[in-house]
Amino acid sequence: MELFSLAFFQALLTIVIIDLVLAGDNAIVIGLAARNLPKDKQKLVILWGTIGAVVIRALATLAVVWLLKIPGLLLVGGLILIWIAYKLLIEESDPEVKAAQSTLGAIQTIIIADAVMGLDNVIAVAGASHSNYLLVILGLLISIPIVVWGSTVILKWIEKFPMIISIGAGVLAYTAGKMVTDDRLTRLFFAEQPILKWGLILLIVATVLLAGHYTKKKNQQ
Repeated sequence: MELFSLAFFQALLTIVIIDLVLAGDNAIVIGLAARNLPKDKQKLVILWGTIGAVVIRALATLAVVWLLKIPGLLLVGGLILIWIAYKLLIEESDPEVKAAQSTLGAIQTIIIADAVMGLDNVIAVAGASHSNYLLVILGLLISIPIVVWGSTVILKWIEKFPMIISIGAGVLAYTAGKMVTDDRLTRLFFAEQPILKWGLILLIVATVLLAGHYTKKKNQQ
């Protein structure tokens, strides 16, 4: 992918959207972990907890980007991401994170919880990056400050405009479709069948959104 081309910025925008949509749990973790601390300590906890979480997530994402270069793994990652997109639509965010009593304890809680809960984000960003490490780093640098300082705003937006979740799930499903069709095992076939390629991607997006909304509506009855 050519640096700073249209495709580059499209992929970067996809990564930022993925980071923000999947940031709900992270925002809750930050709030819960720091809620018992004095106000003057909370900003410090949010800053260092997020820095630690970002470093671990960046390393994990870069490792997955490298692994996805192996034939077949991009295909598997895409199938996993389809399930993640579906789960995003039907599951309510309810992470069990206890409030910490010390600054260090709160920082550790944020880092550990983010590492455990961040698998969906890592797979999604790795797939959207098209094996471009610069895109991974830029995506994190752009989205993380927004997540940290605007986490409560993001949560309020999601509560007020549920459509944001659907848009995010659609982006994830689109990324999954691209991963499935861009794998080394499938790339040549779909390169010769562009209509089939985009038809499959659109089918994946439509299926995820329809199945997700149907399941959620059924569960609410």
